[in-house]
Amino acid sequence: MENMKENAGLIPFHYKGETYHTWYKIVGDLHSGATPLVTLHGGPGVSHHYMLPHTDLVALHKIPVIFYDQIGIGASTHLRNKPAEFWTPELWMDELENLLAYLGIQDAFDIVGNSWGGMLGGQFAGVRRPPGLKHLVVANAGASMELWQIGTKQLLERLEPEEVRETIKKHEREGTAGSEEWRKAMEVYNRKHICKVVPWPEELLMSFASGDEDPTVYATTIGPSEFNIVGTFKHWSIVDVVGNITVPTLLINARDDSAQDIGLIPFFEKVARVKWIQFAHSSHTPLFEERERYMEILGNFLTKTV
Repeated sequence: MENMKENAGLIPFHYKGETYHTWYKIVGDLHSGATPLVTLHGGPGVSHHYMLPHTDLVALHKIPVIFYDQIGIGASTHLRNKPAEFWTPELWMDELENLLAYLGIQDAFDIVGNSWGGMLGGQFAGVRRPPGLKHLVVANAGASMELWQIGTKQLLERLEPEEVRETIKKHEREGTAGSEEWRKAMEVYNRKHICKVVPWPEELLMSFASGDEDPTVYATTIGPSEFNIVGTFKHWSIVDVVGNITVPTLLINARDDSAQDIGLIPFFEKVARVKWIQFAHSSHTPLFEERERYMEILGNFLTKTV
């Protein structure tokens, strides 16, 4: 990121009578004339760090890129004692609107969301229908948790070796997901369906570490694991609202992605201006696994699609 302009800070976020702070970083120049790209990280509950490869777009296209940690995560305000009903998509959509207004980009911006971030981006576009949104990228995500879970369970049934698969399933049945044995087995799954790069990139490790340091958001919204979603997002779905999305939309997933095709089909069927790219040699993080091609596709979509 040499010679790239950077600016970071905290944004006050007033929500239901309290004030929190959203950490953000801008790489590039918001006044360059290019539409800024806002990145939405996944989890829910891992930090922005693994989204940092998107800074490639600053060098390639002079697109200013904005990173931030959603409330409850990373360098933003942590709220370990909030009741489960506090953690809603509305919270994070309000936070996103606040960030856009604070940075003065609400009239012209693009969104790329990975995993949960793609779900949040899809909900924001379909429910809030922001007039300033120019392009939407839904990367490695899905239109409902039910569809997501169908996909991950299918992947688990095909996971080899059998011993690893049965270890994961045993702990899921017995309610001991999170145990040391489960974690070791999940490393096999993650190397096949989360990121195939060996060793894992430092940015991805940092994001996962942030979730381990404060698991409040993931544990509350999802639960112990994505194979058995028992948290407040168990019935989350935007299948009925994605048809409201009118901006050019790019769908991304990969052959071995934990975000299987079944979750993206509602976007493809219902969004009017949609394109779907699948990466053959990636899993959940093609921004690392096939970085050059990923950035080429993203850059072309953001700069040439109207």
